[in-house]
Amino acid sequence: MAGRRVNVNVGVLGHIDSGKTALARALSTTASTAAFDKQPQSRERGITLDLGFSCFSVPLPARLRAALPASAAASGAEPEPGEPQLQVTLVDCPGHASLIRTIIGGAQIIDLMMLVIDVTKGMQTQSAECLVIGQIACQKLIVVLNKTDLLAEGKRQAAIDKMTKKMQKTLENTKFRGAPIIPVAAKPGGPEAPETEAPQGISELIEVVKKVKSMQMFHMPVTSAMQGDRLGICVTQFDPKLLERGLVCAPESLHTVHAAIISVEKIPYFRAPLQTKAKFHITVGHETVMGRLMFFSPAPDSFDHEPVLDSFDFSREYLFQEQYLEKDLAPAGTDSDEADKKTGQAAEGSCPRQQWALVEFEKPVTCPRLCLVIGSRLDADIHANMCRLAFHGVLLHGLEDKDYAESFLPRLKVYKLKHKHGLVERVMDDHSVIGAAPCSKRRPTSSFVGLKVNLSTGELGVIDSAFGQSGKFKIHIPGGLSPESKKMLTPTLKKRGRAGRGEAAKPEEGAERPEPAQHVAVSLSFKRYVFDTHKRMVQSP
Repeated sequence: MAGRRVNVNVGVLGHIDSGKTALARALSTTASTAAFDKQPQSRERGITLDLGFSCFSVPLPARLRAALPASAAASGAEPEPGEPQLQVTLVDCPGHASLIRTIIGGAQIIDLMMLVIDVTKGMQTQSAECLVIGQIACQKLIVVLNKTDLLAEGKRQAAIDKMTKKMQKTLENTKFRGAPIIPVAAKPGGPEAPETEAPQGISELIEVVKKVKSMQMFHMPVTSAMQGDRLGICVTQFDPKLLERGLVCAPESLHTVHAAIISVEKIPYFRAPLQTKAKFHITVGHETVMGRLMFFSPAPDSFDHEPVLDSFDFSREYLFQEQYLEKDLAPAGTDSDEADKKTGQAAEGSCPRQQWALVEFEKPVTCPRLCLVIGSRLDADIHANMCRLAFHGVLLHGLEDKDYAESFLPRLKVYKLKHKHGLVERVMDDHSVIGAAPCSKRRPTSSFVGLKVNLSTGELGVIDSAFGQSGKFKIHIPGGLSPESKKMLTPTLKKRGRAGRGEAAKPEEGAERPEPAQHVAVSLSFKRYVFDTHKRMVQSP
């Protein structure tokens, strides 16, 4: 009688025609109905179009057996008789660039990835994309150098060694540094070769697979299954053509959302910027839909806070970003106006440790909280030598109400920093000056009354009222102007009339108004919350 089975899902990924399906066939002892390109469309086109599933079993390594009795006792189950088995489920993924949605979906259910490389060609475009997906979706990698039989026998080992060194260098700056690299010939002689040709290097590869650490049924009756298991269910009187790929879950564990707040980490190989309002293909589980993004980060004084990856704090304030902020976008000394346009914030010369995005889906998606999210540009040219994977993250909060823009978004305190600049036109008295041009042409000057401003001479003022009909305004200086400031603001034109008695001269009718001896700037800074329906201007106390 079969003993306890421990399942581990191994993804087989790589460039098209690298021999992934042949490798899965060579490894497998049991196949599902979806294995080895059995679909008519796959046979017709000669390529893998969907995920294929097969498996093989080996005795469970000794270091893993110790955990079995404890886990069985904890669950109340009786230990199963017989030799415990490590069941390796192979998830054969397509390699064609146009099927990357399926590849991403397959990668999210694997514990370990086998990256299959055609040893005669090395890393290719989809090989690189699969490596990026692996870095996002799993923790363990094995590189398989396939088709070694195509190398000239006398130079075979030298060619394998050379490609091994290349792959080691490729993995050097990834989390898979030092990963095993195994040479094999899954189908010696190619697809048309007779089946009597035995695969080469398969036993060595299985030994490496047995060493995996991450843990999770083919033709075996079972009464229950858990997340990560491969399970077949017989349903009578049912047309399989009517079945779409979906999700099996416990009640209330999945939610249908129209938008979501996600953590975001840009994939370094994606060359273009991640811009607010841009649309990306958003993959959540096995579903890919279009979504529009708005990026935001912590307030500048919280840039160095430790990232929180499993929750989102609605009580905090967040800074709007015109695009995902990278270190080279706002270097120290950058003009603040230019930085505003580029990043949505004043230049700080630093980069936040964590950033988020609001994703608004074009159609609702069903997914669990804290699931993996991958953003891509799948509309890019599949023949271009570029990475189409743009970012990844975790879904922290889903918005289930279709009217979330009115019911929920006002809770999200994301603000823009606004800066406006003008000049002091003249002095009225020791506590009052007239300023011009810092207010928006689209807003009446009166709407800025009560806001604090700073003079370049150091004084703090408050906009007291509008002045005249030309957009000018009166600024009250509570602490009064300093003697140095008054001297700077003394008109350069010759004084007339009663100026000798200490009173300001009045210009002749039609003459230009006297200009200050030196220009004194007025600056106005405030916050405006993105989802505030009243568009209020807010300043810190």
